[in-house]
Amino acid sequence: MAALGDAATTSTLALLPAWLDPENIITALGPFALVGVCLIIFSECGLLVGFFLPGDSLLFVTGLFTAAGAIDSPLWLVLALLTICAFVGNITGYWIGRTLGPPMFNKPDSKLFKQEYVDKTHEFFEKYGPVAIILARFVPIVRTFITAIAGVAKMDQRKFFLYSAIGAVAWIVSMTLLGYFLGNIPVIKENLELATIAIVFLSIVPIIIEYVRSRRSNNKQQAPAAD
Repeated sequence: MAALGDAATTSTLALLPAWLDPENIITALGPFALVGVCLIIFSECGLLVGFFLPGDSLLFVTGLFTAAGAIDSPLWLVLALLTICAFVGNITGYWIGRTLGPPMFNKPDSKLFKQEYVDKTHEFFEKYGPVAIILARFVPIVRTFITAIAGVAKMDQRKFFLYSAIGAVAWIVSMTLLGYFLGNIPVIKENLELATIAIVFLSIVPIIIEYVRSRRSNNKQQAPAAD
């Protein structure tokens, strides 16, 4: 595993603290890497304090380490366990929101819990409805808070479970397989941090496109009124 780590650390751009760097996390966990990744994915999807954890980039690097044999588990098992953790995380977040209710979101800002995160997530949920549960999987921070907000809104449980399952499969499989099949390409391995940044950006492109379309639509509707 160390050899793989040495090869991947040639990137000169350090955007994350060392303890949040996906490569460092997996390397430090050694034989317990898969267990650690599962816990992180669960925390990011289900626990409000997990919004700062690396999700997309961690899955990408997990795929890379699995392909290289540094994570000594078959790919199907890695995908299955991570998907289960992502799904169970969503269910946990949903019940946190449903049980604790709106008062949970009325607390003053703190260093870890900022109301702006909740407001943006609420707007996201209101705009896209149930499908937001799937789309949010690919949007950092939003994917953490939207599960609790769905619980606060008392979204239909069956519908929430269905969309959560679809989102979990889509997110885990796409991000992990990207790392598995692309991570060992030399140019990507030697610029791992840049590659993970690109992965995160690409994951939110659909949301950006939809936002631009929405803005254009609103502008067109407002133009006749102004005339």
